[in-house]
Amino acid sequence: MVGATAAAPQDRGAGTSQTTARTDAPVLATVTFTVNGERRTLDLDTRTSLLDAAREHLHLTGSKKGCDHGQCGACTMIVDGRRINACLTLAIMHQGAEITTIEGLGQLDQLHPMQAAFLEHDGFQCGYCTPGQICSSVGMLNEAKAGWPSHVTEDLASTPTLSDAEIRERMSGNICRCSAYPNIVAAIRDTAASNL
Repeated sequence: MVGATAAAPQDRGAGTSQTTARTDAPVLATVTFTVNGERRTLDLDTRTSLLDAAREHLHLTGSKKGCDHGQCGACTMIVDGRRINACLTLAIMHQGAEITTIEGLGQLDQLHPMQAAFLEHDGFQCGYCTPGQICSSVGMLNEAKAGWPSHVTEDLASTPTLSDAEIRERMSGNICRCSAYPNIVAAIRDTAASNL
């Protein structure tokens, strides 16, 4: 019978000259984009989301961190004319982009038509989701104007008619925990009627 031997683990302790490279140090990159009409350059950890770049580095706190998983829409911004969930995209992916946050849509003395409609129709309660709702609705109107269909669009060959069902479907990625949905839909419907 042959005797079994177990290999003893090698001692990698004292006396070895191996060094462990640190891999947890952030990798930085320089990112330049235009935010609300102003060219901005930041040195960022490459893992920084666009939302965190805006909030933590540019101090534009209108866009909110809601779920941080792209499910609530509170962080919606307009990037190169399209609405996106800023929590799901890295800032470095938008080198040279034109970015609009809620702060860049209008001014106190001259509100964007969608901002004015939200005020007129009381399209908010606590207000936490409102910046994302407004940015998303502005982006959504641009999509409809360009003829992009939604899941409920009946005629794919013509420009979509923004019925309440169409608006609800297109805004379904933006959650209002206060349930101000009827007033949000009314604000979007009125803005669409005057701008499309």
